[in-house]
Amino acid sequence: MYPRAFHYHRASSLQQAVALVAELGEEAKFLAGGQSLIPLMKLRLANPVHLVDLSFIPGTSYIREEHGTLRFGALTRHAEIENSAMTAKIPILGDCATAIADVQVRNRGTLGGSLAEADPSGDWAVALLTLRAEVQCLGTRGERRWPLSQFVKDAYTTVLERDEVIKEVVVTIPPKGSGGAYLSTKRAAPVYPTATAAVELTMDGEVCQEIAIALGCVGLTPIQANDAETVLRGRKLTEKTLAAAQEAARAAADPQSDMRGSADYKRALVGALVKRAIEVAARRARGEHIEVSPIYA
Repeated sequence: MYPRAFHYHRASSLQQAVALVAELGEEAKFLAGGQSLIPLMKLRLANPVHLVDLSFIPGTSYIREEHGTLRFGALTRHAEIENSAMTAKIPILGDCATAIADVQVRNRGTLGGSLAEADPSGDWAVALLTLRAEVQCLGTRGERRWPLSQFVKDAYTTVLERDEVIKEVVVTIPPKGSGGAYLSTKRAAPVYPTATAAVELTMDGEVCQEIAIALGCVGLTPIQANDAETVLRGRKLTEKTLAAAQEAARAAADPQSDMRGSADYKRALVGALVKRAIEVAARRARGEHIEVSPIYA
C-alpha cells in the first residue's frame, strides 16, 4: 500500500526544523531515519500532511568522547554505533546496536528516532536505562535535558512536545571494573524481539558493588527490575543469588500474550535472559572479551 499524499520539507538546521513544525501545525511530523514512521505511513496508520526531514542537517550524526562521557548526535545511525571503536568503552551499546533488525535498518535507523518513537518493543531505551544517560532536546522554547529514566512516559509517548526534537544523547562512561550486556530473543533478524534484557554492573573483586537491570518487550515501557538489583547489590554472584535475581526479574515483567508468545512464555524468557546477561556482564567486568548476538528462537 502507498502512503497518502504529503508535503515534503527538507530542514537545513534543527532550529529551522522545529520552527517549521511549529508553523505547520498538528499535521506535521519529523522524519529521521524513517524506519518506524515510513512503514506506518505505508499502512496508512500514520497520515501526516507535512514531513520535515532531519536527515540532511549537518552535524547531527557523530560519536564523541568528552569529559568522561560519550556524546551521540540524534541522527547517528545504529550501524555507526555498532562499528565505532569508541563504543567499545561501553560494550552494552555495541550489543544493542548489533541486535537491531538487519543491516538495511541499521544503516538507516537513528538513535534519536528510535528513542523518540518510544515503541514498547524498541531496543535503545532498554539498554540506556541501565546507564547514566541523558537526552538533550531542542524546541521553539529552547533546550531541555532529561534523564533517560524520565524520558519515556508510556507506549509511543515521551516528554517531547510536538515541536521538539532530540538533539543529543549523552552517556557517562562507567567506572573501572564495570561490564554490561544486552540480550534479545527474536524469531528472525528483521522482526522485533520477543523479550530483551540489559544489565550493567560494577564488580569489586567477587562482590557486585553496583548493578542496573532493565527489561524490554514485557511491558508498555522499559522496566527497571529494582528488586532483582537489590538481590545482587553488595553480594557475590552465586547460583543462589542469580536464581533469586532471575525470579525477581520474572516478577517485575508485565507482558501481554500476542503472536510472539504467551505472557507466561515471555516472563520465563526474560528471566533466563537476565541471568545470562548478568553472567556476561560480570565476565566483561573482569576484563574478558565476550561477544553476544540475538538469540533466534
